[in-house]
Amino acid sequence: MLVALLVFIGGALFFAEWLLGSLGWGVLHGTILFTGLAFAAVIAILGFGAGRIAGWFGLALLLGIGIAIVLGSHVLNQLYAALGESVLPAVDPGQRTILAGLVTGALVIGVLSIIPAVLVGGAAGFGVFLGGLVAGAALGAFSAITFDWQPAFGVGLTVAYLLWIVFLAIDLFRVGIDDEAIKARFYPNQTIDTTKETLEWLKRRMPRGNES
Repeated sequence: MLVALLVFIGGALFFAEWLLGSLGWGVLHGTILFTGLAFAAVIAILGFGAGRIAGWFGLALLLGIGIAIVLGSHVLNQLYAALGESVLPAVDPGQRTILAGLVTGALVIGVLSIIPAVLVGGAAGFGVFLGGLVAGAALGAFSAITFDWQPAFGVGLTVAYLLWIVFLAIDLFRVGIDDEAIKARFYPNQTIDTTKETLEWLKRRMPRGNES
């Protein structure tokens, strides 16, 4: 057990330092990944197949790699810089790109959050819309930052591991927990039936005088 822990923890720190340039990524990724593995083990006990769990991991990993490529190639930064130059020419160039990203993110996520806000309705719906604006502004400002490839992939892996947990949780909530299926898996019906048959067999062969 100690060797296994050393390999897992030391390996995570070593590869983070080697590939991503910082031990901190290893601590962050290891924490999120092992939390996801624990959650995956729990829902596997609840009846989720290994293929289903691995499929969600693969999708989350692809999305994380895509985010890393977008951040590392500075596509969004260049887009925000062009928007800021055309829409906000009077703003200081040092702040114009981040401001353009903030506004763009708030508008895009805010518009997308209108549908769930309308479905929820009332004060809660307004809270959903306001939360979408704030989250969009934060994401837009963050995506306007220029990343080198190492931190870009560090962020991408972080998002991938978090998305894996989110996908598993959504799938679990959507499918639900089948209590009868879990009971059938862990309740020893076959053992009980076999025991009853054995007792009946013994009773039929025991002398009448020894019955109690």
